Amino acid sequence: MAVIGFEEKLWAAADKLRNNMDSGEYKHVVLGLIFLKYVSDSFNEKWQELMDLDPDFAEDRDAYMAEGIFWVPSNARWSFIAEYAKTPEIGKVVDNALDAIEKENDTLKGVLPKSYARPELDKRILGEIIDLFTNMNVGGSEAKEKDVLGRVYEYFLGKFAANEGKGGGEFYTPKSVVKLMVEMLQPYKGYVYDPACGSGGMFVQSLKFVEEHSGSKFDISVYGQESNPTTWKLAKMNLAIRGIESNLGSKNADTFHNDLHKTLKADYVLANPPFNDSDWGQPSLLDDPRWRYGTPPAGNANYAWLEHMIDKLGQNGKAAIVLSNGSLSSNTSSEGEIRKNIIAADIVEAIVGLPDRLFYTTGIPVSVWILNRNKKHKGKTLFIDGRKLGTMVSRSLRELTDEDIRKIADTFINWQNDMTYEDQQGFCKEATIEEIQAFDYYLTPGRYVGYSEEDDDGEVFEEKMQRLTSMLSQHFEESTELEKEIRKQLAVIGYDMD
Repeated sequence: MAVIGFEEKLWAAADKLRNNMDSGEYKHVVLGLIFLKYVSDSFNEKWQELMDLDPDFAEDRDAYMAEGIFWVPSNARWSFIAEYAKTPEIGKVVDNALDAIEKENDTLKGVLPKSYARPELDKRILGEIIDLFTNMNVGGSEAKEKDVLGRVYEYFLGKFAANEGKGGGEFYTPKSVVKLMVEMLQPYKGYVYDPACGSGGMFVQSLKFVEEHSGSKFDISVYGQESNPTTWKLAKMNLAIRGIESNLGSKNADTFHNDLHKTLKADYVLANPPFNDSDWGQPSLLDDPRWRYGTPPAGNANYAWLEHMIDKLGQNGKAAIVLSNGSLSSNTSSEGEIRKNIIAADIVEAIVGLPDRLFYTTGIPVSVWILNRNKKHKGKTLFIDGRKLGTMVSRSLRELTDEDIRKIADTFINWQNDMTYEDQQGFCKEATIEEIQAFDYYLTPGRYVGYSEEDDDGEVFEEKMQRLTSMLSQHFEESTELEKEIRKQLAVIGYDMD
């Protein structure tokens, strides 16, 4: 069953139960159950395999741990839990199961939600959700491949935000966007850092990239931080499922005010920080040494994130960062000056403009900043305009296809490695720092790549502007004359518009 089908059916169940459980409560309940069902199904799959080979090995912990499968005690296996779905004790049974899994698996200690027995949680509804999961396959290789935890989290949070009238929130970065960033950065080996790691999707995709290129998950070391306690736990669960060794700190924490990795110098930074955060606590960080390019404004954290991540880059470090398009041209407060200083430091290697509606929780278009401490093409930046790419997968959501991702990533890699690259009108353009300066240090790709050939009618820009301005002036004059005639006719019948 396709994972999006699972998301839709699960949401339908949530919608059906809306009058009995608020969205926030349901979110926490469902994510814990998804994890529990997932680890139980994965365990059971291996258990069945061992039973077929030799029943004596079926309860051998080492056989599971060797393959990164969590040891699930008998009272935590889904078949055991499902038997109690329609009983008043179901909440306690689930709490005991999660507690038993934590005790048997060190990486999960203090992470799993254990609050299903609380009186305010309707046990009849909890039983209905468990029955729903029992009849759905959310474990096995398909769920693992599709990153069910992250996708369901993203899907649900988007729905919750829309229903509650919120324009943003924490969410899992869409897989196609993460894949593009990873394909451009190519994190084969070293330290990978995400200061706003959400549910850990950047790390999951980085590991997949390494394995697809015949590398080993032991070639990368994962460091992250997340301020939201629930999301931090989700990231721990998400990475633990895949056997990814990670250092997300001992707790959730605000990256700006409590950096848990102060001495880290990363080889790769992959991040999708909160867009346009207006309350990030700037007044208490005015003299922070991270602001070497200028102090970020109090009303928007975009450049605070940029400077923090630049500070984290090692001598040859590279970064791929998703930011709202406003960061490319804003001159609010000190942003224009900071952008100018970053460009002058020759750190900006590429800017990729992406289409709108890529995220569940916001429809705004975004851009990917590629930063590099040790650029091969000194004094030059590649601009790629991908705003026309992507395919609508619903009325409100767009995804980048694998072909879109390859087109952008290959263009960047070919340019970077002096391979078969050429500027392409309307899509990509190499620009010097002097050219960027001529555009007042704006980094909007469209300013550099120009119109695509199909959009270009061959008319010289200056002549086209003069013609259109003349036409507009003519329309204004006609409008004025028309207004005079209307007033005249209304006066005839005794009506005064004033």
